[in-house]
Amino acid sequence: MKTLFALGVWCLLFVLCWPLAILALLAWPLVWLLSLPFRLVGITFSALFAFLRAMFMLPARMLGGGRAMA
Repeated sequence: MKTLFALGVWCLLFVLCWPLAILALLAWPLVWLLSLPFRLVGITFSALFAFLRAMFMLPARMLGGGRAMA
């Protein structure tokens, strides 16, 4: 659905201002390559925070604090 929306916006831009649409089409791989390191850093920090959360919650889980009482 996101891709279909992006395609529709690009087609609208192509109708309104085709040089800008062609420039956006050619610049998109460069923008993707520049954003790749930031994505990798984000994934790394997300994994680090998940690991730290699991380590801090381990004592409570060992004592049974994570289960709902029936």
